[in-house]
Amino acid sequence: MKHHAPHVTAAEIPVGAGLLAKASGQSNSMLNAKPPSRASPLPQGLVVFILAVVLSGCMVGPDYQKPAIELPMSFKEGIQWQRAVANPQGALDSQWWLDYHDPMLNDLVNRSAKANQSIIAAEAAYRLAQAQVASSRAGLWPTVGVGLAGTRGVVGGGNVSNSSTVSGSNSGGVQQTVSATLSASWEPDLWGAVRRSIESSKALAEGSDALLAGVRLSISASVASNYLGLRQLDMDIGLLEQQQRINQQLLDMIQVDFVQGTASNDQLLVAQDQLTTVVAALQTAQRSREQFEHALAVLVGVAPADFNLPSKSAYTFVLPKPPLTLPSTLLQRRPDVVAAERAAAAANARIGVAEAAFFPTLDLTAEVGFRGTALGGLFSVPNRIWTLGPALAETLFDGGAREAAVQQARASYDQDVANYRGTVLGALQNVEDNLSAINHLQRQAEAFGQIYQRNQQLFGSQEAQKRAGTVSQQAVLTQQLVLLQAEQSLRDTQGLLSQGSVALIQSLGGGWQTP
Repeated sequence: MKHHAPHVTAAEIPVGAGLLAKASGQSNSMLNAKPPSRASPLPQGLVVFILAVVLSGCMVGPDYQKPAIELPMSFKEGIQWQRAVANPQGALDSQWWLDYHDPMLNDLVNRSAKANQSIIAAEAAYRLAQAQVASSRAGLWPTVGVGLAGTRGVVGGGNVSNSSTVSGSNSGGVQQTVSATLSASWEPDLWGAVRRSIESSKALAEGSDALLAGVRLSISASVASNYLGLRQLDMDIGLLEQQQRINQQLLDMIQVDFVQGTASNDQLLVAQDQLTTVVAALQTAQRSREQFEHALAVLVGVAPADFNLPSKSAYTFVLPKPPLTLPSTLLQRRPDVVAAERAAAAANARIGVAEAAFFPTLDLTAEVGFRGTALGGLFSVPNRIWTLGPALAETLFDGGAREAAVQQARASYDQDVANYRGTVLGALQNVEDNLSAINHLQRQAEAFGQIYQRNQQLFGSQEAQKRAGTVSQQAVLTQQLVLLQAEQSLRDTQGLLSQGSVALIQSLGGGWQTP
């Protein structure tokens, strides 16, 4: 149901007469009034109430429909995923980090879930959104209040010599009034403004829930990625330290040969340069490892000075295989996509809130209680009072403010729809990028694995020839240095591949999906 009234200011003008009735034991008009005959029409207040209840079923503004998005049938870079069907076997576990089989990693993720400040802030934001839903729902109900008042003052210009004198209704120019009332007011949701507001608040709360899940996923993925990067650097540092020792041995040998005249100055300079290069690379690796450790400390909610992870020069990287999936699953499993879609739903509901301002408002107020001149005997029939007053009001002119509010709400909706579609496209790109990275890293790891195996054979051959006396110790050390470099390339690629799997799991939603 959508209507647009002419926008015309900010003055609310009553267009329906209110019913006002007062009764008390001192009111002759009410005491002497004749009871209505059986053929009399319904009381005006009851008619207004029934009309308000009937109209409360109306809601202006467009009903929400999820924005249409064209999605590909499968992922371009998912070589093995081309066979994915609408219901792929299995699904990501919400505790996906357990698949890396590292107790230390499990402990770090669990600690971050409890103490990370970003997660705590996101949880607070979600509670705030839930409170906003409750606040919006309160608009559907009447407001009820109680009051107890007493007044005492001079009337009719009389003089009072003693302000402490207590009198009745009028004694020596002093009048005293005591009242106890129960009041209620209600603005029926005739055009659905409150219900659209609730709809918007609920959508925002659901989006906040998705954002909370997204923050949790981001933090756990950051912990896993930083931890695996730290372990990769542990291996690099160990291999670089071995290379440093070997380069130092080679430099010592060349210095002896240089003194004896069997090695040139160029050979000495090259050996010195190779040693210095390894020393510089070792410093870079150690610096990066320290920074990873600092980042992990913050992720688990502690100061870097109070956090330490022992190094592991020997570490086995695990590569979990996520189940085959389809692009369409991202619409339910990516927290950022769900949050963007819920933002569009909330914006759509706000259009109805803006359009409802074009229609009249109805206020129903009632009050019942007692009023008298003294607290004693206040609660008696002669002192009883009651009022009932429905009021209908409509804005006739507002300088275009309401029309501008509607246009603003529609523009906001269009913006959120565009953001939603952009988020979906970004999610698809994210998955494709991570699939591409994993595909190439796997091939790279296979190539480095073959290089490492060949260098193992070459090193074994050099050692055998050394024992046979056909090659020098210098040649064996040089081949060992090449072997260590080949192992470093392989271990680095394996570490990057394991970290790439974390990024892929995160891009797929990390096992979370909208309820």
